[in-house]
Amino acid sequence: MRNLVLAGVAAALLCSTAQAADKKALVFVVNGASDFWKSAEAGVKKAQAELPNYTLSLKYPEQSSAAIQNRLLDDLLANGTAGIMVSAVDPKTQTEELNKVASQSVLFTTDSDAPSTKRIAYIGSSNVEAGKQAGELMKKALPNGGKCMGFVGLPGADNARERVEGIKAGIAGTKITMVDVRADDIDQARAKRNVEDTLTANPDINCMVGIYSYNTPQIYQALKEGGKLGQITVIGFDEDPITLGGVKEGTIAGTVVQQPYEWGYQGMKDMAKVIEGDSSVVPAGKLMIIPTKLIEKDNVDAFWAELKQRQGRK
Repeated sequence: MRNLVLAGVAAALLCSTAQAADKKALVFVVNGASDFWKSAEAGVKKAQAELPNYTLSLKYPEQSSAAIQNRLLDDLLANGTAGIMVSAVDPKTQTEELNKVASQSVLFTTDSDAPSTKRIAYIGSSNVEAGKQAGELMKKALPNGGKCMGFVGLPGADNARERVEGIKAGIAGTKITMVDVRADDIDQARAKRNVEDTLTANPDINCMVGIYSYNTPQIYQALKEGGKLGQITVIGFDEDPITLGGVKEGTIAGTVVQQPYEWGYQGMKDMAKVIEGDSSVVPAGKLMIIPTKLIEKDNVDAFWAELKQRQGRK
């Protein structure tokens, strides 16, 4: 009898293992370590609850490097990953790698598009429109004009380039100028040094724009330590807690937030549909645009409460 029970347990375990092996994997690959992706991870988790026949995950490259991200993508292909959604570190130099992914897996891009590749669709923000919204914040905060410095992680990435393009379009015809944009390659210590160096070398700068999610918190910290917080207008992107706290206290004029939660949720579900043969979810232009929002002092509390709920935080 005992042997029969053991045999039954073993058979059940083998069946469970086989079922797990039969599940197709969908993976969201980000471009570097940042708290920004917590919301995307929450969206992936929600999608997992609705896609029991798939195994979903979000993966970070060890470093924000195209070569390192390419190795991660190769590993996923070697493991037979059915669908990959990626925020490419440098789409222009990764075209060959992304096309390889597209030839072996369903490929979506997000956050920073790679339109010259064979990706099926892009899901994310219109970075040009987000930049224009930042320009609106700048005009509201600087009615008499100003000299602004931008700070960004990867200047070659489409999301960075398009946001700067949008900002410049948004402030065209005003007395506001974007003097320069300083890059940090997603190195947060370097991001803070860039702000500190600007305070020393460019004392006429009276406006700073944090173009990636972590840039605004680094601007905030550098200004606070330098005794300049509240004296220089700060415009942000995304919803880092320090950024939202600065908006709430009035030291940050506002921030343009994206909806990475929806990228994770909708992107995973749409990839599954494409894998199952339903391409009707992909629009003719292959762009699934999730609108961005302006967060200012009057709506920051409501937005923050919604964000915490989605991320399962109190």
